[in-house]
Amino acid sequence: MNSIVVHYQELALKGKNRPWFLARLVRNLREAVSDLDVRSVRALMGRIEVVVGPGTSREAVGERIQRTFGVANFSYAGRTALDLEAVSTAILTDLGDRTCESFRVSARRADKRFPMTSPQIEREVGGRIKQARGWRVNLDRPDLTVHVELLTNQAFYFFGKERGPGGLPTGTAGRVVCLLSGGIDSPVAAHRMMKRGCAVTFVHFHSYPILSRASQEKARELVQLLTKWQHRSRLYLVAFGEIQQQVVLSVPGPMRVVIYRRLMMRIAERIARARGAQALVTGDVVGQVASQTLENLSVIGSVVTMPVFRPLIGMDKEEITAEATKIGSYAISIIPDQDCCTLFTPRNPLTRARLADIEAAEQALPIDDLVGRAVQDAVVEYAEFPATSRAGGDVGSEAAAESLEPKT
Repeated sequence: MNSIVVHYQELALKGKNRPWFLARLVRNLREAVSDLDVRSVRALMGRIEVVVGPGTSREAVGERIQRTFGVANFSYAGRTALDLEAVSTAILTDLGDRTCESFRVSARRADKRFPMTSPQIEREVGGRIKQARGWRVNLDRPDLTVHVELLTNQAFYFFGKERGPGGLPTGTAGRVVCLLSGGIDSPVAAHRMMKRGCAVTFVHFHSYPILSRASQEKARELVQLLTKWQHRSRLYLVAFGEIQQQVVLSVPGPMRVVIYRRLMMRIAERIARARGAQALVTGDVVGQVASQTLENLSVIGSVVTMPVFRPLIGMDKEEITAEATKIGSYAISIIPDQDCCTLFTPRNPLTRARLADIEAAEQALPIDDLVGRAVQDAVVEYAEFPATSRAGGDVGSEAAAESLEPKT
């Protein structure tokens, strides 16, 4: 059994656009296994076949498929000629010394020109298995289900299905920019947007050299992890400490957190437009911290003109933590660091900001100059998975300043 049969679900509903979505999924699968011994990845009548070479275990390939959005499920399969005797013989061979009390055969015909119906195929193949093994047939609750799929010129068989991540292929929904804090929430928000087909660019605000580089290293680790799901990422590191110092000198204490966030949103939007992104993404949750009351979220979001997506807005911390644990980001997010959000934070931050008051306070700041310098001095770093020629695929190993002039 050297084939993996990949099934998709949501893509099948895309009508005339389905070929484009399918081509993107095939491309993403090829990228995911590009450093493994995989002979081919090809679309075949409502499914995708991944042919595994002898130099790689099928489980290693399956692990990559489990991180490819757009995959509903996949199976480790055998491929035979379009002949029921050949199919039955191959199944009995691959069953080996497997034992069970009951089984059933589930057949599907991708090409309806095959002369037998699906129930007839099930009876034919099932009868041969029962005769050879003596197992009892149970159509409702079998111990083992043998799946058979017949195409035009070949057939596949497999004994179970592995769950995929679902969603849409990354890159089919455009580009977004995520404000990555290093906490638990924002990586989960980014992962959710990837699942809906978005390619995510990351922006991390730090206060080095006022604080240590710990938050930058943490952001790099998170981006490396999330890049396993979207294969290529950019991380923009924006120095924010000096901006915070200017805010402290000019703005009353309770307003500072809201103004910090508005400045971050302005900077992120400038980067997003330069990257051709369509929206910003944050890990905001209603009521979780002082800056995330409905009033403050409204005032903070009003400073930008592009959409702001908040995928976690109605979740609680337990739900977010469970999701972070599932995708592997939780262990990184809880590493202690010195985050810029804790620098110069007032004891009693404003929880119900009024837009007019905030805009009046911002008059004391050279907003355009602060945003322009922050964007100009931002450092961009790259991550790739699987690792290729770009510095071994490690984020930060080839940091480089990049022009952020808007694309035309």
